[in-house]
Amino acid sequence: MARKLKTFQTSLGFYDLAIAAPSMKAALEAWGAGSNLFHQGAANESDDPEVVAATMSKPGVVLKRPAGSNGRFAERADLPDLEDEASGRKKSRRPEPKGHATPKISDQDARKAAAEFEREQKRRDAERRKEEAAREKERAKRAKLVAKAQATLEAAQREHNERSDALHAERAAIEKRVQAEDERWEKERERLAAALRRTRD
Repeated sequence: MARKLKTFQTSLGFYDLAIAAPSMKAALEAWGAGSNLFHQGAANESDDPEVVAATMSKPGVVLKRPAGSNGRFAERADLPDLEDEASGRKKSRRPEPKGHATPKISDQDARKAAAEFEREQKRRDAERRKEEAAREKERAKRAKLVAKAQATLEAAQREHNERSDALHAERAAIEKRVQAEDERWEKERERLAAALRRTRD
């Protein structure tokens, strides 16, 4: 059985947000909040008749209005008018409603709103799964490119090592030949020097 919906309200960034949801947790998930705004005092359950009516007409849908304004909540909202704020003129704001009773909603309307909320939640979940699948596909593609680049690097490293080893071996052989030539020459020089001395004597 679908749970009874309540209206929750908060402010995030440039917008005031409102939603009809069965719980604070569901509202936080729909808002995409990374922390518990209710515990922080940044969100609350609303009994403003206009806000309740707007959210109950679109249960599960996050409705917006420019932050700090008293306009109507809707799926799309313009940004706040920053020119008035920049020029120092303060907009007249309607005082917060006091003592409003929560509007009466029939059981049939409540059931209908709860069913619509569940449909909206399923739609959001399907959208999240689709986005996650796209991200996973992108991650797999990136991992494949990284693996290919890594394999290319390792192959180039192996080729370098082989060439370097061959050059080191050639250098060692050349150094050995140079040493042998130096030793041969030293013996030959001593022999010729001895012959030269004998000639002089």
